[in-house]
Formats: sequence, C-alpha cells, structure tokens
Amino acid sequence: MSKLSIDQKTIEALFSDKKTDFLIPDYQRPYAWEEKECQQLWDDIFSFAFPDDDYEKFNSEDEYYLGTIVTFKNEGSKKLEVIDGQQRLTTLMLLLRAFYSKFSNMKDKNSIATRETIGKCLWKGDEFGNLNTDVLKIDSQVATDNDKDEFLDILRKGDVSDKMKSNYAKNYTFFVNKIAEFLSNYPSFFPYLPNRILKNCILLPIEAESQDTALRIFSTLNNRGLPLSDADIFKSEFYKKFTKLGRKDEFIKRWKTLEENSIKYFKPTSGTPMDELFSRYMYYERAKMNITKSTTEALRSFYGKDSYQLLNEITMANLEILMNFWMDVYDQSEEKFTSEVLRQLFILEYAPNGMWTYFLSVYFMHNRDENNMLDNDKLYKFLKRVIAFVWAYAITNPGVNALRTPLYKEMNNIVNDRPIEYADARFDKAKTTNLFANYAFLNGRPITKSMLVWWAMNTPGQDIPSLSTRFEIEHIYARNRNDKENTLIQSSNVELLGNKAILEKRINIRASDYRFEDKKKYYLGYTNKRNEQKLGTTERKYSKPSKAPFMFRVVPSEGVNSGEIRVTDQFGHTYTQKVEW
Repeated sequence: MSKLSIDQKTIEALFSDKKTDFLIPDYQRPYAWEEKECQQLWDDIFSFAFPDDDYEKFNSEDEYYLGTIVTFKNEGSKKLEVIDGQQRLTTLMLLLRAFYSKFSNMKDKNSIATRETIGKCLWKGDEFGNLNTDVLKIDSQVATDNDKDEFLDILRKGDVSDKMKSNYAKNYTFFVNKIAEFLSNYPSFFPYLPNRILKNCILLPIEAESQDTALRIFSTLNNRGLPLSDADIFKSEFYKKFTKLGRKDEFIKRWKTLEENSIKYFKPTSGTPMDELFSRYMYYERAKMNITKSTTEALRSFYGKDSYQLLNEITMANLEILMNFWMDVYDQSEEKFTSEVLRQLFILEYAPNGMWTYFLSVYFMHNRDENNMLDNDKLYKFLKRVIAFVWAYAITNPGVNALRTPLYKEMNNIVNDRPIEYADARFDKAKTTNLFANYAFLNGRPITKSMLVWWAMNTPGQDIPSLSTRFEIEHIYARNRNDKENTLIQSSNVELLGNKAILEKRINIRASDYRFEDKKKYYLGYTNKRNEQKLGTTERKYSKPSKAPFMFRVVPSEGVNSGEIRVTDQFGHTYTQKVEW
C-alpha cells in the first residue's frame, strides 16, 4: 500500500519549512488564474480575517481552509514536485510577494517581523536563517508556459515592467493595488491581514511517496475553479512513458506544439481544445475495435483501459498527423485540397450536427497515403455523400444524437474498406419529399442555415468565403414588413427558404427591415456620404445576380401583335410589362 504524508499546515508553517522547496514540473499546464479568481481569493480571505469588517471580531483559534496541495519528492532535485494545487500555490506566492514589497518602507517592530516571516516563505535561507534572495522557495519548469520566467522574476524583484503581459504580472499588479487600497481604507487594520493569512489560513499538503501515487490522487481532484481536463491526465501518462525512453524533452516540445495548435484551431462547446483532438482520434480507434454502440465512452474511460496502453508513441504520432490535417482544413489549404473539396468542407462547417468531424477524421486516418494526403476525387465523392445524408437525416431524424447510430456503422465500414452505403438508414423517397415540402425552416433550427449555405455554395460562380466569416440569416422580405404593410398573401411565406439568404453580420445589420429595393445597395456595396466605400456581401448569389434568358414562355395568339404580361409573386407583388411581337 502506498504511503501518504498528510498534515494540515498554515501557510507560514508550510512555506517557511527549510525542507520544503516546490517545483512545478514541466508537464504541468500553464498558470491560468485571472483577476476573477484572485478577486474571489482576496474576498474570501478578507471576510475571514475581518468578520463584519471588524478586526476585533476575529477569533485567533479560527482557521480558513484554502485547499489541497498534492506533491511527491523528486529524487533528483529533492524538491516537492507539485502535482495538484499549482494555481493556488502560485497565486499565494504572488500575494505574499506583494505584501513583502509593501512592508519595505515600514519601520515599526510588527511590520519588520511580518516582512521577515514572509521572506522566509519566499526565499531559501542558510543554517543561520539568513535569506538568499537569489534562491526562491518555488521554481517553475512548465514547458508550455512561455511566461514562467516572468513569475520567477516578479518573485525575485517585486516589480512588474510595462513589457510584462502575463497572468502572473496582471495578478501581481492586482494584489499590489488591492493592498494599497486596503491600507488607504483600513490603515489600522493593515498589520493584521498578512499575519492572519500566514498563521490562520490552512493548506492540506498531501505528499505521496511516488509520482504514480501522486498522479492517481491528482486524477481525482480539481483545482479551484479549474477542473482537471482529460488531456491533462493523458499528458501525465505520455510524459511518464517518454521519460522512461529518455525522450522527455522531445515529448514536451511535441506536446506544446499540439496544445498551441489545438487552442488555435478547435473551439469546442465543452472540454478543452486538446480534449477535442483526443475525441476526434478516439473515433478512429473505436472503428478499428469494431465498436458500434450508440453510446460513447468518456475520454478518460476509453483511453484509460489497460493502464493507458493506447497512450503510446504511435498514438502520439497519429495525433500530430490528425492535427495537421485539421489545420489544413481550417486554413482552406489550396495545396492539399481542390476547390471542389474546399467548397464541400465549407458547407460542412455549417452542418446541423458536429458528428461529421469525427466521421471525416476516421476517413482521413484510414485513407491517407504515405505523405498523409488524400485522393481529392475520392474525398470529394465522400463529402458529397456525407452532406446529402446528414442534411436529409437532420429533417427525418432531428434528434441531437440521432446521427450516432448510422455513422458509427459507417466508420467501421471505412476502416474495413467496405462501401459507405448507410444501408440501415435508407430514406423513403415519398416520405422524405413530403417532409421537405412541409418542413418549417425556422431560423432557430440548425438545418435552416445549413440549407442556405448548401444552396449558396452550389450557385455557379460563388467564391469560397473564409471560414472566419460568420454568416447570419437574412429575411429578404423583412419579417416585420408585413406587419407594417400587410402585403403578403400568406404571412407564413416569410419563413420560406426562398425568402432567406446568408449574409455577413455587418451587412445583415445594415439591411435591417428596409424594402428589397432599398436593401440592394447594402447587398452590393455602396459609397456613403463621407465618400467611404462600404463593401457588399461575398455571397455572390446576391452580389452579382445573373440574368436568365427566360423565366417562362408566352405564346401569342395568331394575329396578336402586342399585349401586357402580368405576374404576381409568392409575396403578393404584381409586376407588369407591355410587349410587342
């Protein structure tokens, strides 16, 4: 049984212990606390130290619990490697350093004593108790934290330069300002606050005998306000395996690149960007295992099987390959994809369901060549079939998770080189046609924008917009126009797809509820009164309308040489034109 050393300690007792030196290891995530977390910490401590804003109501026997710190002693450095509690530990160090700086000009006995106590929490001392301000009680080696040197520099010097933009600098400045404000508003209270922080605020240090034990504890605990992500656990497991191979530095560099790229390209609705990368890869491994269950295991459960056996060198390489593929997709790489493929990928970005990303990830991982390229002709056909199925399925089976069942089976077909036929989810033509004909394409339904994007991108001559451009749904005939003019034969016609288009938000706002005749200048672009050019939409269906040779045919009666053509559209507008033959 693993041995644990657990003994709650005050901040002073823990930080000033001569045998306690903290190390934030390279596999940890960067410091992430911001002002809101610091504000909450300050408010909590202040309320504890001064009940009802009265320093005399404080009971010196009371304690305020700040959380756990999980560590193990690194046999190489002999320092306590911080596994959990990094955010709170770092923030407390910044707070103490801010107090230390504030006491520098105070000469009274209590201030000097408090400053000396804080100093012992920040710096190492010799056997006589003399502090060495060059040697801190904490060190950070976080490989993916580009700002860690700022943290150490702030602790050493107690100063923030204009060039410092990190969370360390911002939070230290926050505490400096809060302390100054506190001293101004409560001058007689000032000596009590840092003293009560040091002597009455409690941490629970858990020292494990090994890194493995510490990591197991780490996996069950959460940092204050920052839940532990699945990717954090996976990073620790990868780190251990690469370290045993003597390739620790290599892993740190590769993980940092993956992390930076995932943050840049993935915007998941839940979990971290790295979690999203692991999710997309998981479906490939699921397919190879021939898993067809409609329920999906949690990431940690899936990758944690057999002592995280799947987190190996091959998986690391595959994660990098998959990440590069999605970077090419989101960058709309013309070197990797034809324009026809890029057009389909743009359409899929507006899919009514995000399952397509997992489907495409499986297709790529299985069908890539030795250069990690796909055959564009085959890819184009694959994407067209995906779009056709997903769009129709969103109307016939609109449930959020409905796509899982048919797509899981097709993922298995992909890795077994079987045709993608959706054999168990065929559409009844008559039923599907009727559903489309009677479907209410309301703006709140994802399929509505999906249909409009599909329609636009299948318009001849339409350029492929940047994926960074976000479109909104425009009612060509404004919804509230009928309320003002009562010109529609049926008010429900305003929600027909034919009355909707996708427009950039800026143009959608400008077009407002004007009549179509007045909207056209906003669609096409115009010059305002200040002679400023305002660009129109990139959606060419409306920016550059084409003229058809004819919309309908009129055959005059024999002997008739002229007449008048009268047409009424679906909105009740009547158009007339005199013609001669």
